[in-house]
Amino acid sequence: MALTYRTVSTPLGDITAVADDAGLTQVILAGDDGSVLAEATEGGPIVDVAAQQLAEYFAGERMAFDVPLAPQGTEFQMTVWKALGDVPFGTTATYGDIARAIGQLTATRAVGAANGRNPIPIIIPCHRVIGASGELTGYSGGGGIETKRRLLDHESGTLSFAI
Repeated sequence: MALTYRTVSTPLGDITAVADDAGLTQVILAGDDGSVLAEATEGGPIVDVAAQQLAEYFAGERMAFDVPLAPQGTEFQMTVWKALGDVPFGTTATYGDIARAIGQLTATRAVGAANGRNPIPIIIPCHRVIGASGELTGYSGGGGIETKRRLLDHESGTLSFAI
C-alpha cells in the first residue's frame, strides 16, 4: 500500500496529512511527535484533497470534511471516532454524550482515552469533546488545550483564521 503525504500551512502551524490507498490515516499537527514514514511520497489524490479541505476549514469556507478516512484502531476506538464525526461544526459534546451515543453508558473514561488516540484530529473532530462541567479538558494535538480552544473559537465564530 502506497503512503503519501501533503503538508499545509495553517494558522496553527504546518499540518501534515498522511494517507494510504484506502484513505487518510493520520493528521499530524504542528508540535506533535508524529512523523511521516520515510517511504511516503509527497502528494497524491487523497492527501491533496485533505490539504485543500483543511485550508478551506481554516479560511472559514468549510464546516464538514468528506475526504476518505482510513484510521487504524481497535473496534472500540473506531466506534468512538465515528461518533465524533457526528458532532456538528460549532457545537460540543461531553465524553458522556459520546458514551451514550455509542451505547456504552459507563465508558466515559474509555471514550476519553479513544478520543486522545484519534489519529486524524480536526477532520475527526475530537476537539469538540469537553468535560461534563463544560470545561475544556485535555487535547492531544499540538499545542494542547490552547489549540482546542482556538479550534472551538474558530467554529463558534469568535476567532477568525481568515486572512
